[in-house]
Amino acid sequence: MTKRMNKRAASLLLVAAVAVAVPAVVAANGTNHADKVNGTAAITHSHAAEMIINALQYVHLAPHHHTVPLSNDTPRDGSSQPMSPVGGQTGQVSQTFYDNTQYGYRFNLPDSWKGYTIVTDKWEGRSTDNKQDGKVVESGTTLSIRHPKWTAEQPRQDIPILVFTVHQWNELQQEKFFIGAAPTGPKELTRNQKYVFALPARYNFAYPEGYQEVEDILNSNPIQPMM
Repeated sequence: MTKRMNKRAASLLLVAAVAVAVPAVVAANGTNHADKVNGTAAITHSHAAEMIINALQYVHLAPHHHTVPLSNDTPRDGSSQPMSPVGGQTGQVSQTFYDNTQYGYRFNLPDSWKGYTIVTDKWEGRSTDNKQDGKVVESGTTLSIRHPKWTAEQPRQDIPILVFTVHQWNELQQEKFFIGAAPTGPKELTRNQKYVFALPARYNFAYPEGYQEVEDILNSNPIQPMM
C-alpha cells in the first residue's frame, strides 16, 4: 500500500516539474509565441503548485522493519509456531509382523491386521502309487494368519502357509504324493535351510470377504526366511 502511494506521488511531482519547465523551453524558441507561452506558464504554474501539494499528501515513509531469516521449522505464513507433519504422518506405512521362530520365517502384514490370530492345522499328502490306494504318506503343519475382524458369522480370508521339510518338498515336486484335489500343487513362497513355505492351491476358491486384500498382501513379497 505504501509503495503504491509513493509511486503516485512521484508521478504527480514529475508532471508538475514538466509543466513548469515547458514554458521556459517554449520561450527559448522565440518571441512570436510570447502570449501563448505566458498564458501557458500562468496556467501551468498554478496547476503545478496544486499538483505538488497533492503529491505531498501521498508521501509516506515506510516504517523500518528488521528482517529475520526463516528457520527450517518456522511456517512461511508468518506465524511463530513450529511446523509438524499433519497427523503425525511421516510418509511410512505402518506394518505388523508375524515372526515364527519355530520354523524360521517372518511375515509382514498391514497395520490393519494388528491383533491377528494364528490357526494351526495339518496338511496330509496322499500317495500317488496305485498300490497304496491314496494312503496318507506325508503330513505337516499348516499355519493360517487370521484377520482380527474374522467371526464365525462373517468369516474373512485367512493367509494359509503350508510348512514342508526340504525333503518333503522335493518328494512333492517328484509327484510321489499329492495334496488335495486341485490339479496344481502348492506354490512356494520362500524357504530356509530346513523348511519350504508354500501357499495352498485354490486357497481362496470360495472368495470370502477380504480375499482381494490377501492377494495384494501375497503379491508384495511379505514372507522372508529367518534362518
